[in-house]
Amino acid sequence: MNTTDIDVLRVFCAGDGRHGNALGVVRDGRAYPDEAARQALAKELGFSETVFVDDPERGVVDIYTPGVRLPFAGYPLVGAAWLLDLEVVCPPAGEVWVRGDGEFTWIEARAEWAPPRTLRQYGSAAEVDALTVPEPGEWIYAWAWEEEAAGRIRARGFPGRGDGIDEDEATGAAALLLTAELGRALNITQGRGSQLLTAPGPDGIIELGGRCRLERTIPRQA
Repeated sequence: MNTTDIDVLRVFCAGDGRHGNALGVVRDGRAYPDEAARQALAKELGFSETVFVDDPERGVVDIYTPGVRLPFAGYPLVGAAWLLDLEVVCPPAGEVWVRGDGEFTWIEARAEWAPPRTLRQYGSAAEVDALTVPEPGEWIYAWAWEEEAAGRIRARGFPGRGDGIDEDEATGAAALLLTAELGRALNITQGRGSQLLTAPGPDGIIELGGRCRLERTIPRQA
């Protein structure tokens, strides 16, 4: 059997390096050549998403939750681009351009690439903090203004999938949808303290940025 490493990243970390959403990156996607094998590994690992790298030179990647394959997802693309030092990543949804500014890694994406989310506004950050995990059902992105003039938002994400991910620590796709709805740059604190930044651009493009760090590497027999 071949050994392939699985890197575990934290994406959308806070300024002190804490928090962020755990992401599995399989550097050699050939070790898991079909959808069934990839879906099984994603379920076993149990991260919100796992990325399989099919072509590290061209940035071709394949993304899975524990239950489904995704054509696009924000935090896996930010994380994979940072880890592999890419200028473009190519999930099934299309080419996603990348830039880095030292502290943050940014991708350019479109809100229509994001899967459906129910954006549910609350009156205060305290109300969002007090929420309990809802029953499985729709994907809910609960949010409230922390400081509207500065574009600061408090948010929590509840996938509602019943696949063991009750709350998503940091959700790039939902941040894109909220940015498109509000039409302005946002500084989002999600989950326990993860930070996501967004900035609308021309022609429907939205930049999504965050900090990344490598947490550990898992040797794996494939």
